[in-house]
Amino acid sequence: MTPVTRQEVLGLYRKIFRIAKKWQSASGQIEETIKEKEYIESEAKTLFRKNKNVTDPKLIKQCIEECEARIEIGLHYNIPYPRPIHLPPMGLAHKQGRTLRHQEKLRKISKPIYLKSHDEVS
Repeated sequence: MTPVTRQEVLGLYRKIFRIAKKWQSASGQIEETIKEKEYIESEAKTLFRKNKNVTDPKLIKQCIEECEARIEIGLHYNIPYPRPIHLPPMGLAHKQGRTLRHQEKLRKISKPIYLKSHDEVS
């Protein structure tokens, strides 16, 4: 990792914790605010620790972009949780076969950048 990339990653890490420190839930309830602050901090710690050994520059760039996207979306919508993707449920596909594989492929392709690592950790 280059020194510039390292500084960028550490800057994002600090930015997330500053956001968590000032976070106010949309409802304004103290319990919900505390719960959301804890979620922001634990999610950041989990994802940054998971990716600390990543050395591929393309993958590092992708992780940085995901982080920036989640920060912007969280601040814009005032929701710390990742926004779900809107695809029809897989309940109509059979347990095996081409239809199931096709739907799984569509889900993987259509997953937005801010959800790439969410399913891996959850």
